[in-house]
Amino acid sequence: MLDDQTVENEGQETAPETTPEVVETTTPEVAETPKEEVVKETAHDDFDWGKGSKNALPYTDEEIKNYLAEYEATLSSVIESEMVTGVVSSISSGDVVLDINSKSDGLVSLSEFRDTPDLKVGDSVIVYVEKQEDDKGQLVLSRRKAKLLKAWEDIVDSYENGTVIKGTVVSKTKGGLIVDASGLETFLPGSQIDIKPIVDYDAYVGKTMEFKVVKINEQIKNAVVSHKALIESDLAEQREAIIGGLEKGQVLEGLVKNITDFGAFLDLGGVDGLLYITDISWGRISHPSEVLALNQKINVVVLDFDENKKRISLGLKQLQPHPWEVLDATITEGSTIKGKVVNIEDYGAFLEILPGVEGLVHVSEVTWSNHPINAREYFKLGQEYDAKVVTIDREDRKMSLSIKQLSDDPWTQIEEKFPVESRHTGVVKNLTPYGVFVEIEEGIGGMVHISDLSWTKRYSHPSEFTKVGNDIDITILDIDKNNRKLSLGHKQIEENPWDTFESVFPIGSYHEATILRRDDRGAIVQLPYGLEAFAPIKHIRKEDNTLAEVEEVLTVKVIEFNRDDKRILVSHLRYLDDIRREADEQVKSERVKERKETRQAIKKEQSKVERTTLGDMDVFSQLKEQLNEDAAEDTKDDAAE
Repeated sequence: MLDDQTVENEGQETAPETTPEVVETTTPEVAETPKEEVVKETAHDDFDWGKGSKNALPYTDEEIKNYLAEYEATLSSVIESEMVTGVVSSISSGDVVLDINSKSDGLVSLSEFRDTPDLKVGDSVIVYVEKQEDDKGQLVLSRRKAKLLKAWEDIVDSYENGTVIKGTVVSKTKGGLIVDASGLETFLPGSQIDIKPIVDYDAYVGKTMEFKVVKINEQIKNAVVSHKALIESDLAEQREAIIGGLEKGQVLEGLVKNITDFGAFLDLGGVDGLLYITDISWGRISHPSEVLALNQKINVVVLDFDENKKRISLGLKQLQPHPWEVLDATITEGSTIKGKVVNIEDYGAFLEILPGVEGLVHVSEVTWSNHPINAREYFKLGQEYDAKVVTIDREDRKMSLSIKQLSDDPWTQIEEKFPVESRHTGVVKNLTPYGVFVEIEEGIGGMVHISDLSWTKRYSHPSEFTKVGNDIDITILDIDKNNRKLSLGHKQIEENPWDTFESVFPIGSYHEATILRRDDRGAIVQLPYGLEAFAPIKHIRKEDNTLAEVEEVLTVKVIEFNRDDKRILVSHLRYLDDIRREADEQVKSERVKERKETRQAIKKEQSKVERTTLGDMDVFSQLKEQLNEDAAEDTKDDAAE
């Protein structure tokens, strides 16, 4: 711009130009010329000497307007609440002067540049225009607000477009970490730190990492970031590349990253594959950890994959030949092998000859005994057995085994070793509602029917008499060699006591009995010598019309004795009836005795009296009437009987 000083300078520059003209007028030639003619010939006749030298410009209004327009065009327009770029003009002790190409420079406190200690003159920085002019006419700028606005713009861009931002983990908080993203605090949940679970959050404090914004809140300017999303994005690209180049039968190296009950997950370099438990080993394993360990590197073969579902099935055992293909040729039918129980079913057990080669021992091939075998009770996982190969099919990879055929069939000489009526001691192997299964020796056994356990007692179940594992004395009752069955008896060890009981407990005899059991039909009572009898329910009523209770002792009368069926019926009611009848008969006999004694006394008195008086006759008449009454009553009683 032009000012008054410029005008004064211009006035001073014109003065020297007029001086030579004045000097020239003193020459002789000029002196001869008239004075008026000399003035007309000066070079500055067109100069306006009437204009003043102060507060005036030597330009027209139009020129001034054009000059101002050109000047304004060289400056930048500054609007409040927007960000502009400034150049550091100077740095003082407390402020930084920024040239933002405006009419005036701006000041920013040096404390806002703590993150840039190397700041120097000429550096460009972005600032925020707070005010175009404060009370002192100064332009007010803020670098801190500019940084926050720029940081929020980057966060919004990351959320909308998936761009990556950087941040520094500053502290740990509940459920995650606090991340400083260019001055803005954001939240990093623990589940979004990495693709694998993180336990130690403190290890991440102070680290600078890259993130993607997964959630924002415009109102409070808050955001949630994720480092896991960034990793997954990279892995997705790697996964696409790996799956695109997969082929069935391809061998890859994998890292065991997780082990479950059903298999193991392997990291194939950005994509996961599943190694199922049945594809780990040709032999049976109960858990993948028996063969694999976390972070173990192994080679696996690709069995199958689904590009759409991103699933890859892997195999480990397929890298080795099938054990049946390399099975020793000397193992044939009739060979004796050793195996370990690896699986138990209701129908038998599978023995593992070597990993991947198994044979079945059917329950019928366990023992020569005809007694049924419970495979789940007989076999235990991990037990080793010697067995004979019965059949072998290498094409179908099947083998049947037998344990019992390792020994001779004991039933071939059963009559010689265990003849009928011979006595032995066996072991109780099983109990059923109808009898006891007894093993006399390995492969030889039979059943004791429940009715052959005791001569005197009736059992509801054999468990009332014995238990599995107990020893029991038996005698051979019958041999069925074809069906491999023995009929055994226990009570036959002793003589049949019923031959004696018939004379001890005849019908009509009385005995003391103890109530053992009672139901709606009647009661089981125990007689002397441990003999049990049955009393119908109405026959155990007592004199007070109540039923006898268990363990109560009663006197009973034998009302039925069946030696063949070994059954005795007794009655307490019949005993009571007999007692009452005996009492009545005793009373009658006492009366008869008294009457006889009275008659004898009368006859004796009559024989003593030779003469009678009238008064004596009256007494005699009374006695005679009494005798007649007694005789009539006796006749009546006899008729009643």
